[in-house]
Amino acid sequence: MTAKIRELESLLDNVAKIHAGDAITGTLFYTLFQGEADADLMNTACFDVFALGNHEFDDGDATLVKFLDVLGSDQTCDTTTIAANVIPAVGTPLAPVTANDYIQPYVIKEFQGQKVAFIGIDIADKTRFSSQPLPTTQFLDEVETAQAYVDALSAMGIDNIVLVTHYGYKNDLALAQAVTGVDAIIGGDSHTLLGNLGQYGLPSAGDYPTLTTNADGDPVCVAQAWQYAQVVGELAVTFREGKVDTCGGTPHLLLGDAFERNRQPITEPERIEILGLIDADPDLGVVTPDPTAEAILAAYADQVDELSQEVIGEAGEVICERRVPTEPRGSAPCDGDAVSLSGAQLDVNGGFSQQVVTDAFLARAFRADLALQNGGGVRITIPEGEITIGTAYTLLPFSNTLVELELSGQEVLDSIEDGLAFYASNPGGNTGAFPYGSRIRWNIDMNQAKGARISAVEVKDRSTRIWSPLDPAETYIVVTNSFLANGGDGYATFKAAADDGRVTDTFINYAQGFVDYLVQDLGGGDLFVPLPEDFSTQSFEPLP
Repeated sequence: MTAKIRELESLLDNVAKIHAGDAITGTLFYTLFQGEADADLMNTACFDVFALGNHEFDDGDATLVKFLDVLGSDQTCDTTTIAANVIPAVGTPLAPVTANDYIQPYVIKEFQGQKVAFIGIDIADKTRFSSQPLPTTQFLDEVETAQAYVDALSAMGIDNIVLVTHYGYKNDLALAQAVTGVDAIIGGDSHTLLGNLGQYGLPSAGDYPTLTTNADGDPVCVAQAWQYAQVVGELAVTFREGKVDTCGGTPHLLLGDAFERNRQPITEPERIEILGLIDADPDLGVVTPDPTAEAILAAYADQVDELSQEVIGEAGEVICERRVPTEPRGSAPCDGDAVSLSGAQLDVNGGFSQQVVTDAFLARAFRADLALQNGGGVRITIPEGEITIGTAYTLLPFSNTLVELELSGQEVLDSIEDGLAFYASNPGGNTGAFPYGSRIRWNIDMNQAKGARISAVEVKDRSTRIWSPLDPAETYIVVTNSFLANGGDGYATFKAAADDGRVTDTFINYAQGFVDYLVQDLGGGDLFVPLPEDFSTQSFEPLP
């Protein structure tokens, strides 16, 4: 990514390098180095603007400060961190003296004598409930905050406005239409791929950029650059008299020059033919890694490799990740209505990797009757073949432990409904709250009101393995992750039980629980997708 950014910077005029959030967590690099590796690599690209995302708060405000300190330690790089709707309390790590010690609401850049303002917007509810910020850190309404700062900048005579949001593609389109004076939005959070890459099996949600209008009826350019450093977005905007005059761009998919088919290297002359096809498509490009960035990465990677290469099991098939059954994510074969070897269906039963992980949690919580967890806590598709410790900690990258809660059957029902309600409150941004369970199954109808969305709820006895209706009056031991037990992702019933003292923290890191499941329960053998009747979601009616 650094190489591509530097290449574009050398070819273009009036460049602003923008990062739209979620720079940290999600890999072993963060688990081991707590943001230091991420910041050092970001500094090789030297972003002008960095907007906070929800995952910046996964380990609290103090850990975020450590990352921002490293990000700001490179004197040759001047990255401004922005988030207009994030207000830390003075005296806390993010605001030791003033609310703007670490976070600015906006930054103003000048190009050819014209000022352009970049306003930061973080996704409020998701960050508040799906991460772990301090209770004193405020997250203000996204639309109201954006409009307030557009108005303030307009009063200063600045009418070229770019919102840098970590808010989700669909939310960005709605935000554009709700706010006056906005000209462009660079977004993140929803991992949305835009552009014309469908011919390569990569699902696109819209044009790059997507053109819409603001509340004044003036044009707005909306762009997002997919996920995991796989695309560098090049958005070209010209302004005339405070409005967008032209707008275009390219999502550059970053490729190497070696190719495989069924894990076998592709050789000449086919390799040369593939390189020719890549060269003919402006959206594709072979990129040689930047040597400075590569050297910095190597120093960290050597340490990570020692841990991550140990093989702990084998995936007997591709185990697709998906949060909500009818909302595809990722690449083929997981971007369609994939069916596992067992007959489970992504668009009916939901994510295969989500279900496997939930089963692993239950297996390692020896007194639990069932497991419940959030789909967003599981981050990747498990490829067919060797599973390593690195795979496990990439699959489950957060600092969570396995926690047991003592719940009534009614509270179990209420907890599932909590997750569905949080998802329904913002289906474009809260997909991570969607519930998964082990030894419990249900039917879901999202067209119903909260409290009536699940039906035919059954639990499977751990000893007899017989399914029977869940008893609202019975007491169940439920294993979940510590994030949900603390009320994350809207799971208020979990938090109430924990606050009531009906909680036991096993202090087993949840990724380690998955490792132990593969090594001890499966004996390092093959991992397959469960039978469809053992999935938590048996049928699913989506939101209208």
